[in-house]
Amino acid sequence: MAKERKKPVAIITGGANGIGLASAQRLVSKGFRVAICDIASDAIAAAAQAIAATGGEVLSLVNDVRSHSEAQKCVASVIEAWGQIDVLVNSAGISQPKGIVDITEKDWDLVMDVNLKGTFNWCKAVVPHMLRQKRGRIINISSVNAHTGGSPSAVSKFAYAASKAGVLGLTRGLAQELGPHITVSAVCPGLIDTQLTAALVKKRGAAVEEAAPLRRVGKPEDVAAVVEFLATVEPNYITGEVIDVDGGLWIN
Repeated sequence: MAKERKKPVAIITGGANGIGLASAQRLVSKGFRVAICDIASDAIAAAAQAIAATGGEVLSLVNDVRSHSEAQKCVASVIEAWGQIDVLVNSAGISQPKGIVDITEKDWDLVMDVNLKGTFNWCKAVVPHMLRQKRGRIINISSVNAHTGGSPSAVSKFAYAASKAGVLGLTRGLAQELGPHITVSAVCPGLIDTQLTAALVKKRGAAVEEAAPLRRVGKPEDVAAVVEFLATVEPNYITGEVIDVDGGLWIN
């Protein structure tokens, strides 16, 4: 009798809302068990409840991605519960709208600590387990601002762009280092309709719809579909890749 294969396990940081939550819901629909992590305790509890209501297996973990030790503890909790980690989605992130004249050193450090160091912390925490398993996929959420530097009307400016460009360097470097068993790729969303961008979508949505070849503002589900692809595609010959999800707005 063939041994029953365990359901795969995914960890999603920033999983309480937006792209992180949409990715969690998408992976649950494909048979994953998901651990969602977020700093917002009420929001993460509500997200877990919504996922569980659909029949999904979910763990909710309150976590500040800036903390190396918290990432290690959360990963240990997932291993204790489910014994494996197949996919990591680094979706946690914050915006930074200030320009060079107004930004403070504290502002700069915060966006780097969340967006770039947070991605490092979680990669550092999961990789030893993936190496022991000889399998794993890491999917980092960056931004088209990593390519463009952020337009004058963007939610975030140069510091955010720098942090997200750092995520692309981290992605490519780890892809080189961790093959053949672990793949590492990145997704770069454009303007996506989330809580973070609601005001900008209201202000610029019509202009984006006019300029983008696909004639609409993106939704979290658009990004989640690419996350699902990178998490599940078989056979897989993709690593170190960066996929833009921006409706074609930044075709180059």
